[in-house]
Amino acid sequence: MLLPIADGKTVGRVALGLARRHRGRLTGVLALHTLAAAAALVPPIVIGRLVQDVSTDAVASDTLPASAAALLTAVTIQALMLRFAQRSSIVLGEEVVATLREDLVRDLVRLPLTTVEQASSGDLLSRTTNDIDSLALTVRFAVPRILIVTVTVIVTTFAALLLNPLVALSLFLGGPVLAVTTRRYLRRSSKGYARQLASFATLSGTVSETVEGAETVEALSLRETRNRDLDAALRERYESDRYTLHLRTFFFPIAGLALTLPIVVVLGWGAALVAGGLATVGAVTTIALLTAQLAGPIGELVAWANQVQVSAAALARMVGVSQVTPAISVSAATPASEELTAEGVRYFYEEGVDVLHGIDLTLVPGERLAIVGATGSGKSTLARLLSGIDTPTSGQVEIGGVALGDLSVRDLRTHVALATQEHHIFVGTVADNLRLARPGATEGEILEVLSVVGAADWLGSLPDGLTTRVGSGGFPLTPAQSQQLALGRLLLLDPANLVLDEATSLLDPSAARTMERTLSGLLAGRTVLAIAHRLHTAHDADRIAVMRDGLLAEVGTHAALLEHGGEYAELWRAWNSRDAEPPLLQEGSPG
Repeated sequence: MLLPIADGKTVGRVALGLARRHRGRLTGVLALHTLAAAAALVPPIVIGRLVQDVSTDAVASDTLPASAAALLTAVTIQALMLRFAQRSSIVLGEEVVATLREDLVRDLVRLPLTTVEQASSGDLLSRTTNDIDSLALTVRFAVPRILIVTVTVIVTTFAALLLNPLVALSLFLGGPVLAVTTRRYLRRSSKGYARQLASFATLSGTVSETVEGAETVEALSLRETRNRDLDAALRERYESDRYTLHLRTFFFPIAGLALTLPIVVVLGWGAALVAGGLATVGAVTTIALLTAQLAGPIGELVAWANQVQVSAAALARMVGVSQVTPAISVSAATPASEELTAEGVRYFYEEGVDVLHGIDLTLVPGERLAIVGATGSGKSTLARLLSGIDTPTSGQVEIGGVALGDLSVRDLRTHVALATQEHHIFVGTVADNLRLARPGATEGEILEVLSVVGAADWLGSLPDGLTTRVGSGGFPLTPAQSQQLALGRLLLLDPANLVLDEATSLLDPSAARTMERTLSGLLAGRTVLAIAHRLHTAHDADRIAVMRDGLLAEVGTHAALLEHGGEYAELWRAWNSRDAEPPLLQEGSPG
């Protein structure tokens, strides 16, 4: 699934909103560029007057020194204004890029988890890397140059019209050609660059997924299949690049002609006006110089049009993240209790193929419920529904009489949280990683939860203890250590209901057993639902639910289920009759 892409109107509103948020610095940048553009008018005017004086033999003895002083002063002022203007423009660009990054991160972390899981990994990756980089290049460099060019064109054109409107008309000769060509280019290139960025996302996703799943590719002999996918992604990338290149090969030569034509016409048209007494040589010279002076900035503006199109497509993709709306709306209802219930719950990943077939289950506050069953029986799916990660296809999951989907994520996680065998360590210190769950946690509280999850032994071996930097580029942690930190975060979050889906799977059996016993004491009074592959977890639970083919086959205590002699009793006998765990209960298998 690809995330939405914003339309042109939405992108325009966002750009206008950014301008308003930074209007103070933007006004200062425009003022500095206006002063620099005004200073740039002095040299052509001074040279034009010199030519006029020479043509009329009216050169005075102090003309050349005064002209030289005026030129030097103007160039100095222009250089200073440009220096401060460009510095202010770059600072403005950095502020805008920072705002865009913060907005994008805010929108990403607000995405429903199911949307993140269903979205293409390449799409997410390209929006947060390639797209933001493309936009940053434009904001930092293209936008300041566009501001300079815009102000220069306005000031220069106004000055030329004041000198001699008839001669200045030649300035506009290339305008229609440039306008028509640019409009045609922009109309076609916007879709082309959107396709180009999408092809990059597809290629990135294909490559990263192939590399990350290399062992699976080899194990299932998928090399040829992945090669075909990669070839298809490369072809699409090539074709999208070729299309935009084709547009540029037509646009830039015609744009160059439109910029050169006015200079030639000013000289010819100006000469005719001078011969007819409707213009002076000095005015024609000045306007010719101004026209030549405009060619460079306008040509630069045309050159930046390519990057602006790429950035517009990138911004549309970034803004599109904010347009993802949750499938449910949050209500103001407050749970009356911490009782977690499931009534008539059905769920499918593919329409028409149910994974769960009408589950009815009530968790008594404070009890420990273990769920066991064969691989594919629906254990992990039920865990996701009971923790509010997914919404049932039909039926209802409620906490204290309020549907989980009606609670905001912040409120939901105070009532129920899910811990899985998957975990993530963020870039930062050990303490930073734990304080994500509770920003105000003290050092003593952090050390306490680390001791509970069995991390105290290796914490002392870290070079800087709690302040040791971990995550990408930091001190390397083993998968088991990372899982312990993740469990520590969960303890600091302190939800009333805890869903554990193989949360200790990366620990060795002895360490996992010790941790579970410690957690059992610490979580006394809280409701715990544990997906159990090690049957000692089920043995310690208050109740056990056995799942088979998306249904609850048995529910009861350990003793009652053994006495019943059903599926659980068979699993228990198999567990006790062999040294290794039975195949039906292998760790890490999806439920």
